[in-house]
Amino acid sequence: MSRAAGGPHARDATTIAGMSDETPTGTAVIIPAMNEADRIAATVRAARELPGVDLVLVVDDGSADATAIIAGEAGADVVRHARNRGKAAAMETGAEAVRLLDTRDGARPRNLLFLDADLGDTAREAAPLIEPITAGETDMTIAVFSSTVKLGGHGLVVRLSRDGIKRATGFTPTQPLNGQRCLTRAAFEAAKPLAHGFGVETALTIDLLRRGFRIKEVEVPLAHRATGTDLRAQIHRARQFRDVARALAVRDPAVRGGLSRLKPR
Repeated sequence: MSRAAGGPHARDATTIAGMSDETPTGTAVIIPAMNEADRIAATVRAARELPGVDLVLVVDDGSADATAIIAGEAGADVVRHARNRGKAAAMETGAEAVRLLDTRDGARPRNLLFLDADLGDTAREAAPLIEPITAGETDMTIAVFSSTVKLGGHGLVVRLSRDGIKRATGFTPTQPLNGQRCLTRAAFEAAKPLAHGFGVETALTIDLLRRGFRIKEVEVPLAHRATGTDLRAQIHRARQFRDVARALAVRDPAVRGGLSRLKPR
């Protein structure tokens, strides 16, 4: 499965001044992680096997367990937040660390592949997300899981995100909350600052399409931990709904008006 979206002024892959088009561009994998000590090693090892990947960076977002130590032992470079700052902040920290490494080494800016920390061994199946970016066919790929394991966003949150993206851009994503995405450095920079927390994926899709960047959905056999139904899972989904609604409210007057009517008077 492959489905593309992009406006009439969709941009071609960026050419860096002074560098040949044939100069190979590496890919950096960025893995935001919080308290993922049980799965992070398998995810890192699998990510390091991906073709074209020359850097795996784990951003430990204030973990209380040994996530950072285990990630380093598995072969990742590790950056730590002293306290939890949320997914979007972890993504920005990771991307900035990669940028600094590229600048230091005088290298062509790497493409950025964001993967969830709990993918485990299935992370090695992410290569189809990288290939269209490397080939210059698109500016961002979004994973569509072929697995039957449900994504973290269920029902109401998914519909909120999907409908908001469609209303804002005309594009109807299959899995709008999927965080497995590969994009060029130019696309990432155009999307900054990222929307807060769990609203980051929804906002990324809207902002890049509105700026003329191209997006392609790619089916991949990835799978991560299924979200449960306990109190912790319900709180997680409530936070997702809040963050997605906030991201949409900034970009859609209709959503902003609806949220204002929900505020207590």
